[in-house]
Amino acid sequence: MKKLFVLLLLASLSAAAGAADDQSKLDGRLDAARNVIDSIMSVPDKAIPDGIARHATCIAVVPGVVKGAFIVGAEYGQGVVTCRTHHGWSAPVFIRLAGGSFGFQVGGQGTDLVLVAVNNKGMQDLLRDKFKIGGDAAAAAGPIGRDAQASTDLSMRAELLTWSRSRGVFAGIDLNGVSISQNREDTDVLYGGAHTFEQILHGDVPPPPQAEGFLHAIHEYFGDAEMHH
Repeated sequence: MKKLFVLLLLASLSAAAGAADDQSKLDGRLDAARNVIDSIMSVPDKAIPDGIARHATCIAVVPGVVKGAFIVGAEYGQGVVTCRTHHGWSAPVFIRLAGGSFGFQVGGQGTDLVLVAVNNKGMQDLLRDKFKIGGDAAAAAGPIGRDAQASTDLSMRAELLTWSRSRGVFAGIDLNGVSISQNREDTDVLYGGAHTFEQILHGDVPPPPQAEGFLHAIHEYFGDAEMHH
């Protein structure tokens, strides 16, 4: 009996350690997403244009590398999403990217991706369980440079504008064929319980402390979070 108790104790300890390990992995992902935004937006002539940033409805960041460990494989990436709400940028959720023919450098330096929803339709896409860029959601490679005038035509046609940063070079990228799905498991771990993506991205769930750095960077470069009517 005693042996069984010890085994159960060990099992519960290792489960707790596993959850803590998951938590630190998620903290690392949020930090990496903040670093991606900081390093891209702090170089004005190579940044996402202000006209797009100030009207973004949601922002997704998929960091390529965290502390030397690859998040992004050939066919797979993990991202963080926040959306504008009536009272600030929302607490973040986690998404997965898969497929497509974008050549991530496997074994080389990772490729960071940034996706910006430019209208309400783009936001609705990010609230779905799973959608395909170019199929369910119209996307276009985003223009570069803080002062670049994004053609209104571009934001009329696209719901998502997409960029990549690889080997320090930031450029618009065509992500057609990539599918994006909700990573509910990691999102539940972050909040210590289950909430729908809709509740979180609409601002009904307070952001956890470890998301502060990421949300601060978003606020700094993408403006106050009041919804634009």
